[in-house]
Amino acid sequence: MLRRKARRDQGGGAVQDVLDDPLDAAQERRVRAVLALGGVPQADLLDGVQQVRLRLLERAASGREAPRDVSAWAAVVASNLAMDWHRAKKRQERLGERLASLHQPVHPSGEETSLLSLAVAQGLDELPDAQRQVLVLRFFADLPVRGIAEELGIPEGTVKSRLHTAVRALRARLHEDEVV
Repeated sequence: MLRRKARRDQGGGAVQDVLDDPLDAAQERRVRAVLALGGVPQADLLDGVQQVRLRLLERAASGREAPRDVSAWAAVVASNLAMDWHRAKKRQERLGERLASLHQPVHPSGEETSLLSLAVAQGLDELPDAQRQVLVLRFFADLPVRGIAEELGIPEGTVKSRLHTAVRALRARLHEDEVV
């Protein structure tokens, strides 16, 4: 699968083994075409090609047998990457839609509501990313702890701990600013 070629060292004439790229130019074009036809945006095509290369190199490093047809194998991997990209995009869109539906004001915006909203937004900005993420998913997207854990791929206990710490920090911030 990975071909080695001998190349003369420019300095002293010693022979050095260099690994070739696991994808030749035609295979790379095919991978790009499969990704593009699969709906992956032009800006993400290079990342997709690199993912295919990485998987091919990991396969070789693990000692598994090389695919019989590297070009076909790379095309299948590229197709799977395109599907994964769409799944991730849809998941983000659903989350955005849920957040947007929750953003509609229930009460008319008064001065107090505006002040509280501003203070909460500033408090959220000051939280570490991991805490802000679980707080938004729990209270703005209304996901249960189990759902958050599944979406983020972390244990439920970690979600609970981050929620507790984030709520405590946000509450302290609101009391400090004398908003609540």
